Amino acid sequence: MSYTVLVFVKQVPDTQNITGDAMTPQGTVNRAALPAIFNPEDLNALELALQLKDRYGAKVVVGTMGPPNAAEVLRASLYRGADECVLLTDRAFAGADTLATSYALSCCVRKVGKVDLVLCGRQAIDGDTAQVGPQLAEKLGWPQICYVEEVKDLTPEKITAQRAIEGGYEVLTSPLPALLTVIDSNDPRPMAARRIMRCKHAMTRSEVAKAHADQNYADSTSIDEDIESLRAKNLLIHEYTAADVNAEVSRIGLAGSPTKVKNIMSVVLTGGEAKSVDPTPAGVSELIHELISDHTLG
Repeated sequence: MSYTVLVFVKQVPDTQNITGDAMTPQGTVNRAALPAIFNPEDLNALELALQLKDRYGAKVVVGTMGPPNAAEVLRASLYRGADECVLLTDRAFAGADTLATSYALSCCVRKVGKVDLVLCGRQAIDGDTAQVGPQLAEKLGWPQICYVEEVKDLTPEKITAQRAIEGGYEVLTSPLPALLTVIDSNDPRPMAARRIMRCKHAMTRSEVAKAHADQNYADSTSIDEDIESLRAKNLLIHEYTAADVNAEVSRIGLAGSPTKVKNIMSVVLTGGEAKSVDPTPAGVSELIHELISDHTLG
């Protein structure tokens, strides 16, 4: 049997490079102010999907919701071994909390069609909520296994997976279709040079249109001709708007997000009093006696 595994990934701000411009006055992330990276645990989810492809011949489809430039993480997925990609992009999706995001992704799953498994990283580093995966399973009405470390077995009827729990692990079996959230328990494979050479020209319809507007394409071809050429080579990244996936406008973006940020505080860490200690036995002994005398030690 041929399985279809849909992996949801996210392009996130690099939280190692936070600046004072990281948040907007409305309490949402100012993504333009930070460099974008592939969410780390989503790479683990992608790796697990690719392992299922290696073991069972599964078809791996990767999807993301974001602005047009989020297509970069989709190309990175193709470089690692994904078969198809889907970009869910629309200004109406902007400002979504986990509830609105999971609803939009559920619409995307139904648009893709027959899906046996949905894989998500446990959480994204820009929110750290770990809510989108479970909420998505709830909206789909699917069983879910969270904190998955590895898949033990997969049949047309069920999946058996090992998940981490406090102090150990447990092995669970679920009927299909199902949703798994994946932790950083594997080593994501690197991008393959052969696939980079083949897939570096993968584009969305919007990117093709922009390339024509920038005159990066020969005048002898039309946008539709170039899109069909990409489709024939399996290099077309599917691009869906809210209307394309039949999403209710009241349930997406800010309109569908009950979570509101009431206040933002900037925490500034300043240096305190410092004392230099001579790197000698006498200097270290003096420091220890001082720590004992002020009850820091002892």
